[in-house]
Amino acid sequence: MSRSPTLVAVRPNLWRAALASLLVLPAMAFGLLNQPAAAQEAPVVIPAPTTDLTETGNSATAVFAGGCFWGVQGVFQHVKGVRNAVAGYAGGSAATATYEQSSTGTTGHAESVQITYDPSVVSYGQLLQIYFSVAHNPTQLNYQGPDHGTQYRSTIFAANDAQAATAKAYIAELSAADRFDGPIVTTIEPLKGFYAAEQYHQDFLTLNPNYPYIVVNDLPKVAALKKIFPDFYRADPVLVGSL
Repeated sequence: MSRSPTLVAVRPNLWRAALASLLVLPAMAFGLLNQPAAAQEAPVVIPAPTTDLTETGNSATAVFAGGCFWGVQGVFQHVKGVRNAVAGYAGGSAATATYEQSSTGTTGHAESVQITYDPSVVSYGQLLQIYFSVAHNPTQLNYQGPDHGTQYRSTIFAANDAQAATAKAYIAELSAADRFDGPIVTTIEPLKGFYAAEQYHQDFLTLNPNYPYIVVNDLPKVAALKKIFPDFYRADPVLVGSL
């Protein structure tokens, strides 16, 4: 199932996207509101990684893919120490980094979020802990909840060997801890490029809190972040605004 980019309140620059999906929105919204509870990704309380990445300076980046980027972005925008969280595409080429093309599942892209953060406030390992715990379900291969296809895969795009090693070690720890209902299927791929998504996808959760998909699938993730990680939760999200 793919999501329509139509907004409840259509902003001027979204008329094309709104008109394109106007006919399918009522049926889609009805289906989302009547999904079984299992469609909502349940948070899992997990330990922090025993080995974390040592980073200097006040700015670093991480790129995670975990299903629809609306929810993943919305979660990390509420994390203290995150300076920016941009929805976009990773895994494919610049030529195919659009919503229409990536939605076919043939481009190699996954809907992803590029997180810029201050390592003195929140570490890479702590971001991974939030990613695995509340941002998505790492036991679902090539889908998340109602969204199916390789573009919704669970993937950590590592910018360097240190990130890849930290993620690999943490996955091994979580697998040994056996906290999830199934095996962790999250892959680690080298980050070859990140491409920001269209403007209408940015800050979608915050701008459209009553949108049916957000209500069913994503607001529970933000609530779980607040409950499970109160020390990292920030009430006011850091927004992308205009790219």
